[in-house]
Amino acid sequence: MRYRSDSPLLTDLYQLTMMQSYLDHGLEETAVFEFFVRRLPRERNFLLAAGLAGVIDFLQALHFEAGELEWLEASGRFRRPLLDYLAGLRFEGDVDAMPEGTAFFADEPILRVTAPLPVAQLIESRIINLLQFETLIASKAARMRLAAAEALLVDFGMRRAHAGEAGLLAARAAYLAGLNGTATVLAGQLFDIPLFGTMAHSYIEAHDDEMQAFEHFALSHPDNVVLLIDTYDTEAGAKKVVELAPRLAARGIHIKAVRIDSGDLAEHARRVRAILDAGGLQQTGIFASGNLDEYRLQALLAAGAPISGFGIGTRMDVSSDAPSLDCAYKLQEYAGRPRRKRSEGKATWAGRKQVYRRLDDQGRLAGDTLTILDDRQPGEPLLQPVMRGGRLLAPLPDLERIREHAARELQRLPERLRRLEAAEPRYAVDVSPALQAVTRQADAAATAVP
Repeated sequence: MRYRSDSPLLTDLYQLTMMQSYLDHGLEETAVFEFFVRRLPRERNFLLAAGLAGVIDFLQALHFEAGELEWLEASGRFRRPLLDYLAGLRFEGDVDAMPEGTAFFADEPILRVTAPLPVAQLIESRIINLLQFETLIASKAARMRLAAAEALLVDFGMRRAHAGEAGLLAARAAYLAGLNGTATVLAGQLFDIPLFGTMAHSYIEAHDDEMQAFEHFALSHPDNVVLLIDTYDTEAGAKKVVELAPRLAARGIHIKAVRIDSGDLAEHARRVRAILDAGGLQQTGIFASGNLDEYRLQALLAAGAPISGFGIGTRMDVSSDAPSLDCAYKLQEYAGRPRRKRSEGKATWAGRKQVYRRLDDQGRLAGDTLTILDDRQPGEPLLQPVMRGGRLLAPLPDLERIREHAARELQRLPERLRRLEAAEPRYAVDVSPALQAVTRQADAAATAVP
């Protein structure tokens, strides 16, 4: 059976069971939910907000199709009042959010939804799904960019991502965070991300002769000759490239780069560089791939490996060292009263919130203040109005503008936050007295309820 990715049935059952009970008991007043990360992974000094565009697409398309309603009715779980409510459901609420590409820290909401309680509840699972994943990958990719400085970085991870949508959204998130492009073709079509690609070892193996494989590929793709040279013997492959180059040059074809995908990448790159240079191919680059992450990039470049570009796959697209975020989408206000969760280890700050960011004299991040919405603090307010009454206030920025914003955000990070190791001291996020007071009031009101 085929599914539509924007189906509201792509949710947890308890969202629908809670909706039915809300409707049964008249709990339909305005609710405020906020998405935030409780704590950063140990390996992260910052996170990069991503996924807002997907959330907005989901909200704008929110509706139940006839077949979905029929299936819910046939399940026997749900009664007519809920089914009728779902039949007319559209998102007509408000959304405020940090722009995609914004650096943020623990406890800072990056998205706020204001809508009738049943609707705001229903959309929880998909909002978490979208924001957590793209934020996770963008934050990992940002570390790749910081580690690799100006080197070419390409997303190669779709085949190892956790299903197709993950691979597609990983390509978007990685490009947003500073990678140069992707090998995922659909991401090129949908998001206009530059596409990069070479060949697989199977292409070489399908030929009886490695040199013939190189030549055939060059003749088929004369403007993008990147040859995979480690199928049999890396250095021998490089020598064949040198031998082939004059024949191709006679036909006006330049060998852009060679690719190494295995072994000691730094040592192979040094040997291959010497072979290419001796053969007059000083302008031919070396592209490396194979289980790379930010730590290996940093090590390779620190060792002086003559590698000009890298293909980043599995370890980025599954964020292997931190494969999930401790994130939440929690009720912060209902029917005009601040609310909060007080569970051990998972307590939240009550009420609608804003984050104000201060910069130092060099324009670097100097500290944030988390406060209630109407408590103006020094600095720049990070959450901005996005939707009102279910309508976009302005078109969302395109991916190139988001990418530029993310690059500026990385430049604004203090040096200690740009490093791969955990920073000490951690970035300061102050909680304002006003927010502390509202939280105490919410606790007192909850305690007073018989």
